[in-house]
Amino acid sequence: MRIQSATEPGTPGLPDEDYVAAATPASGAGGALVLLDGVTAPTDAVGCRHSVAWFSSRLGGALLELLGSRAEMSPASCLAEAIGRTADAHRETCDLSHRRTPQATVVCARWTAETVEYLVLSDSALLIEDQEGEIHPVLDTRLDDLRPAALRLPRGERAAFVEGLRNMPGGFFTAAADPAVAELAVTGALPRSRVRSLVALSDGLGRWVETFGLGNWADLFSVLIADGPQAAIRQVREAEAADPAGTAYPRGKTHDDASVLLAEL
Repeated sequence: MRIQSATEPGTPGLPDEDYVAAATPASGAGGALVLLDGVTAPTDAVGCRHSVAWFSSRLGGALLELLGSRAEMSPASCLAEAIGRTADAHRETCDLSHRRTPQATVVCARWTAETVEYLVLSDSALLIEDQEGEIHPVLDTRLDDLRPAALRLPRGERAAFVEGLRNMPGGFFTAAADPAVAELAVTGALPRSRVRSLVALSDGLGRWVETFGLGNWADLFSVLIADGPQAAIRQVREAEAADPAGTAYPRGKTHDDASVLLAEL
């Protein structure tokens, strides 16, 4: 088994709001990985004294611990418990009902000698390589599904339209303060014998495929295997720098936190 990871803030000097970690038991027969992409709050967000980076690390650490120690719980149940624990950690000091209380997208996976279980919530991604070398992306497309409707609106109304559907029926979902959201994640399980590798990545690295079109998911996987996670992040940074105004490749911000974890099982 080999595990590699890399994470880099979108803006040097500012906190990296992503969280990426993995754990393996001493026996080496299993393990777990967690990747969270903290949702940057607007400058006028109120209600919580804690940063998004605090939330991501708190939720990510709780989720990794539960995945590793509670084999009887599904990944969705582990996420629900981790959300509840994190909410309890600042419930007395913060308004957790605020729409932009700290929150994050989630990718996690857990493997044993027999099974690989996984979960994806919002627009981070999981890539699964099978034993034949085929790459199978696991994606939660609900945010992307809203974009055609948003593009039909005047430019000044698009962000408010999408924001109004955050954690709402018919919209898209992130891990914030409500444990029930865990049941809305994309989940699945495969025999361990069918899985060769797993890649979790935040949408900051997903830009390699989805924004800049440097290749498809299989091409990105090849870069990660051949050159390593940091090389893939560097390629995204070069593409961002070549289009700083977002003219050729429209995006919400010029640079984004980028994280990836590669586990070769």
